Amino acid sequence: MNKLLITTALGASLVAGSVQAQERVRWQVPMSFASTLTALGDTMPWVADQLRAVSGGNIDLRVAEPGAVVPALSIFENVSEGNIDAGYSWMGYEWGTVPAAALFGATPFGLESVEFLAWMTHHGGQELLEETFHAYNVHPVLCGTISPETAGWFRSEMNTVEDLRGLRFRAAGVGGEIFGEFGMSVTLLPGGELYQALETGNLDGTEFSLPTVDEQLGFYQVADYLYMPGWHQPSTNQFLYVNLDVWNGLEDQTRAMIETTCMAGNAYSIARAEALQGAVITSFEERGTNVRTYSDEQIAAFYDATQTVMGRWSEQDEMFGRVYSSMMDFQAELRPWKEQGYLPRDWQSRIEE
Repeated sequence: MNKLLITTALGASLVAGSVQAQERVRWQVPMSFASTLTALGDTMPWVADQLRAVSGGNIDLRVAEPGAVVPALSIFENVSEGNIDAGYSWMGYEWGTVPAAALFGATPFGLESVEFLAWMTHHGGQELLEETFHAYNVHPVLCGTISPETAGWFRSEMNTVEDLRGLRFRAAGVGGEIFGEFGMSVTLLPGGELYQALETGNLDGTEFSLPTVDEQLGFYQVADYLYMPGWHQPSTNQFLYVNLDVWNGLEDQTRAMIETTCMAGNAYSIARAEALQGAVITSFEERGTNVRTYSDEQIAAFYDATQTVMGRWSEQDEMFGRVYSSMMDFQAELRPWKEQGYLPRDWQSRIEE
């Protein structure tokens, strides 16, 4: 065999050996959201497909629909206890156990999706995330971020914050506690139960997700009024929860592939979310939904209540206070750029007047 053939054969052998040496991962990944929910539930399946492609099938994350493996709202605790290797959820359902989780999931009057990514990757968010969750034997990987939620679907008109008093309302995370400041009776229900609760009058209103998701769940058929903006969730952030012992046992290459593909998932989800919402809002109006924007007075009241709740929790829980302060410091630092570097959102209507 000549030298060229020997070299070629050796190179092929080394490549084959490298491929064979790559770690094989087989995880079932239960999700909190149905994979059919646009940008909310279909990001993790997309990430799983990309991981199989880039790893040649060696990393195989098999997503499971809500309730198929564990209850939809119990992903965190099952990963923490080692009952499952990994799961995918909105970070906020577990805020009763980990108060700071609510901030990573969505912070009222807080960071929007791109700002949240900036804070996570360049302003200490990732370090605070790991410090918060490693204590519970969980390693979360940010793996999906979407545009603001709608602020609420209601069966009747909400002209002032006084109209909220006494209403039965579904909300999640710290936003739910803020709604409670207005005398609302707040409960947490999975998305699949909300249509019937609104239809039967067991709920007077609900918030859940993007307009596209709200449409898929049929809220426009059972609630006549849609309110925006989504002050309570300027971004909605989903995470791949991995048991910390399992994560630490992975090879560096595997961890890097998961992290990089999840970062691609963040770009995929925010692009998909932004691409679809305008047309859906128009379709709501065409089908008779009363689309409303909260007044400046209502938004100011929501902001004041947010300061009360955030202050209370920052005093009660040290990590909550640290995470919130870090976010607000970055938001203040970013403000000159955000206010002066971008066109105002209503610039077009201003010049057309």
